Amino acid sequence: MRIEVGLPGVAVRPWRVEDIPTLPRHADNRKIWLMMRDAFPHPYQLEHAKAFVSAAVASEPMTNFAIEFDGEAVGGVGFKLGTDIERIGAEMGYWLAEPYWGRGVMGAVVRETVRWGVTRFGLARVFAVPFADNRGSARVLEKAGFGLEGVMKRSAIKDGRIVDQLLYAFVPEGGS
Repeated sequence: MRIEVGLPGVAVRPWRVEDIPTLPRHADNRKIWLMMRDAFPHPYQLEHAKAFVSAAVASEPMTNFAIEFDGEAVGGVGFKLGTDIERIGAEMGYWLAEPYWGRGVMGAVVRETVRWGVTRFGLARVFAVPFADNRGSARVLEKAGFGLEGVMKRSAIKDGRIVDQLLYAFVPEGGS
């Protein structure tokens, strides 16, 4: 599987063991951690990269992917597939190393990866819940065709602060 996103040198592909040594360099950033769930470690060290990549490579179905820029993994994108009555949907998450912010990379990645995921997993809905103060992520989702469905007041705690989250969803054409 390889998703070309329409930008030179940028693609989405499966994680590889070869990504482990450079992953901490890209992921160990407090600015990234502040916008992620607590499962994303900080500081991000080599043992975290080993554990994450090993799990991603072994997962079936594969739902976590590397964002590649000029051959190097510089971020990640993935799906948490719904279960039971919510098996027709998935939550999408993503991150990108700070040197690549503001270049349109994440918007292209999310747009193409969500379309791939809808087809691959037969999804009727994909949603994301960025923190309300993460305007960059909100813009990425809007540019990728997600719509704002609401504000989830005081729904999360991050870095000791109770914060709001935004609920965005992508519903493919033909959905209600």
